[in-house]
Amino acid sequence: MSAPSPFDPLVEPAADLTREELERYSRHLTLTQFGPEGQRRLKNARVLVVGAGGLGAPALQYLAAAGVGTLGVVDDDVVSVSNLQRQVIHTVADVGRPKVDSAADAVARLNPLVTVRTHDTRLSTGNALEILGQYDLVLDGADNFATRYLVADAAELTGIPVVWGSILRFDGQVSVFWAGHGPVYRDLYPEAPPAGSVPSCAEGGVLGVLPATIGSVMATEALKLLTGLGAPLVGRVLVHDALAQTWRTLTVLPDPEREPVTDLSRVVVACGLPSPGDGAADRGDVSPAAPEAGVGTPPAGPSAVETVDATELARLLEARERGETAFTLVDVREDWERQLVSIPGSVPVPLDRLLTDGVRALPAGTEGDVVLHCKAGVRSAQALAALRADYALREDNLKHLDGGILAWIEDVDPSQPRY
Repeated sequence: MSAPSPFDPLVEPAADLTREELERYSRHLTLTQFGPEGQRRLKNARVLVVGAGGLGAPALQYLAAAGVGTLGVVDDDVVSVSNLQRQVIHTVADVGRPKVDSAADAVARLNPLVTVRTHDTRLSTGNALEILGQYDLVLDGADNFATRYLVADAAELTGIPVVWGSILRFDGQVSVFWAGHGPVYRDLYPEAPPAGSVPSCAEGGVLGVLPATIGSVMATEALKLLTGLGAPLVGRVLVHDALAQTWRTLTVLPDPEREPVTDLSRVVVACGLPSPGDGAADRGDVSPAAPEAGVGTPPAGPSAVETVDATELARLLEARERGETAFTLVDVREDWERQLVSIPGSVPVPLDRLLTDGVRALPAGTEGDVVLHCKAGVRSAQALAALRADYALREDNLKHLDGGILAWIEDVDPSQPRY
């Protein structure tokens, strides 16, 4: 038998289980350490899942199947075809629907005894405390740094634990952050890395089955915290390498010099989140690198004068068509990406060639200004950094498209497919 948990259960037991609940959860009731009392605690629990995507999908399904009484899900995105490779809570019939609605329907089909609260909104400094304050525990399956820091700081202010997960390519991580009981997210990552220094799942890719592995571990940690079972991952980060099929545990200690969170202003300043009443939102789907890897000291990100937004690029392309300006639009993505969607008038030069050959990789006869673009802006920022020294000796301008072709689709041509 495992040692008792060092933490008390997060919730008190609910009233007696119904006959239907006794039958449904009989495999839990058979477990000596769990039993009817553990199931009654789950029935009384309120868990918020941030993100109905790759990590949220398996977590929501397993928490619902286990009998968590109230599940909240917050997400402002809609289901796209490219989600279906890993976000198994959604189906083809859900494409175009809000993810929270699709997830709620899936939970209802799986376990109608569970109450689902949907928050079809982007988590912001204006609503985070109100939303998190309704729950006993939060699972952070967010895909961008701004939301991760927002969840971490709001959880510290509300006093609830965070079950955190992260995935990228073939690797995943899980931990539990809980202010007052162990380290928090800022003890592991004090500040967000520079923009463009860490690839996103959209840019770097993710093995489709990996979210199931990490999401199920997150759900396990949630059940342990709710019922007071076992040793939660407080002060530990579980690191998974799917290719090697290995798991490693890293120790994380609270930073004694870290200033406690008193409000959400640090998130606004560091991550560009909208302040209360501000409708602006960050763009980008970023997952952090493995904690032991570090990101080094990346080249300086593009400055304002080195960046062009999608609507400005559209105007420049129209002006070029009329002969009023001249520039070269360079697509640094892979061939298969261009076959799926491309910006008219761009020329292909893969990032690897630019990083290896510099300006020599540009098409013969390229003169004048150059605008680089990729999918979301990370690879084009890398290409810009690689070419910056060469262009410092020229009078021509070098820019990159902020937000990449995803921004182009959103702001200029919504008819194009997202991926």
